[in-house]
Amino acid sequence: MNTTSLKLPDDVKQLAVAAARHQGISPHAFMVDAIRAAALAAEKRASFVRDALATQAETLASGEGHEADAVHAYIRARARGETVSRPEVTAWRD
Repeated sequence: MNTTSLKLPDDVKQLAVAAARHQGISPHAFMVDAIRAAALAAEKRASFVRDALATQAETLASGEGHEADAVHAYIRARARGETVSRPEVTAWRD
């Protein structure tokens, strides 16, 4: 395991110490968990952005997509627990 020094403002350190105490863990364990959670969240966000850009490129290349009103109606119906068919793919350019 590597050692890393981290300079924290006093208020941030006190927040970490209080949160660690509340969770019944050491401040070190709390900070390691917090850094891990932040790093994983950053990876998930980067993956989401990559997927969104790939989908955008596919949509632009195909010229097909879903009408917003149909998608909104589908989502509302699903939220109500209804069984509905997915909206049809339509061409949005000639």
